Amino acid sequence: MVGTAGAIEMPDWGRLRAGQGRLRGLRCIHTHLGEPRGASLTHDDLTDLTLLRLDAMVSLGVTEDGLPGEAHVAHLRPARQDGTVVEKLDPAPPAEIDLEFQDWIRALEDELSRATRTQTVAEGERAILVAVSAGRGRAETDESVAELLELARSAEVEVVETLVQRRARPDPRTLLGSGRLEELAITAFRHDVDLVIIDSNLTPVQARNLGERLELRVIDRTQLILDIFAQRARTRDGKLQVELAQLRYRLPRLAQRDEGLSRLGGGIGGRGPGEQRLEVDRRRVRERIARLERELKRLGREREGRRRRRTRRGVPVLSIVGYTNAGKSTLLRALTGAEVAVEDKMFATLDPTSRRLRFPREREVIVTDTVGFIRDLPPDLALAFRATLEELRDADLFLHVVDAAAEDPEQRIETVRGVLREMGYEKTPELLVFNQADRLPAGVGDAVAARAGGVAISALRQMGLRELLEQVEKTLWTEDLSALHRDRLTSLATEGVGR
Repeated sequence: MVGTAGAIEMPDWGRLRAGQGRLRGLRCIHTHLGEPRGASLTHDDLTDLTLLRLDAMVSLGVTEDGLPGEAHVAHLRPARQDGTVVEKLDPAPPAEIDLEFQDWIRALEDELSRATRTQTVAEGERAILVAVSAGRGRAETDESVAELLELARSAEVEVVETLVQRRARPDPRTLLGSGRLEELAITAFRHDVDLVIIDSNLTPVQARNLGERLELRVIDRTQLILDIFAQRARTRDGKLQVELAQLRYRLPRLAQRDEGLSRLGGGIGGRGPGEQRLEVDRRRVRERIARLERELKRLGREREGRRRRRTRRGVPVLSIVGYTNAGKSTLLRALTGAEVAVEDKMFATLDPTSRRLRFPREREVIVTDTVGFIRDLPPDLALAFRATLEELRDADLFLHVVDAAAEDPEQRIETVRGVLREMGYEKTPELLVFNQADRLPAGVGDAVAARAGGVAISALRQMGLRELLEQVEKTLWTEDLSALHRDRLTSLATEGVGR
């Protein structure tokens, strides 16, 4: 390559020798003509060295008679304690550099590979989180980043760094500005990670450009949630809905891949092999989507039959709804003794679970636990899990569980109510249940619940369940409770078991 006196145009090497612990197999040797600093390496030199993972960056000085001066050499190395990944050799004339280059590079790659294997074995998948404020206030951005951290933890990903860029609007091509993009690439190399999680939904163009520029796996918020759903799904219904959501998400991104091939045109003589392959991929995805939709419709008819039989028996239905990780499954276990999985993770429950709960006077209800909601629920996910949330259609009462100790309970309440409104369930009666009240100062939980017309409980410690059951019975049957029935409710809440 021959550059100008001001710059060198680096070509796009694509995935050449891509992989953890590997260098590019190329070195850059250049001069800084006419600069007073001579041959010293610039910030841009060191940035290119890191971004491109070059074997070495060499800057040669030039003497007044045009002969080589001192050579300044820098190379990459595993991150030190202070986070630096670049090491500079002492400047020396080229003829005095005693270095077996191939052996030296091989030793560097071995050192980088050992560091990578150690981190992979010890810590599992590691990632960097990235957020762009883009019209959001600082508080809203911080809350969204905190939620993304919790989602990453639920997906069993270790977050090693969080980068936030505050700008008026995202870059339509790469989301981030060029400076922050360079910082992200350097940070990824320093921490030896190959996964970047973006706290927004990327367009197909942004996803492709980021992946190419960073040479890392880049996923957005929707993909992370889909990955969590794929880990959690247990029933056939849940697994099919996860796959359907993933395929719907992939289809437009598949269409954007190899965009240049689509300009070859159609018709005889105009179909290139790349276009044919892309069309085959698209057709297979669409066919699979159609099969999944037919299967989900069949399963939906079976669920509808079960609901009709339940309705004919006249058994009221309580549906537990709420923000993810608010304690819905813990409440179901506390009320009915159901052996359901309970984890301090987002979307720990994906498949609906129903159990019977017997009240005094030979009354009983069906209590159903459902998937949790989240702010900015992607449309593909909402559509895919509409079948799961069909259980809400026949609910006589929503037990809306709220994490009383959360920093933004009001916003989470509105998020859940917004999803219910979108699904047409806004007329179903609702009882707010402020869970984890034991984590608040004495009396605060009861005061918050009283203002909202709800009940304060601790499902884990089985506190406040008697008051909750009283409110449920009053709402469902609107009759006064006698002292005997109150005692029965107290015993039921204490045992935490519905027979």
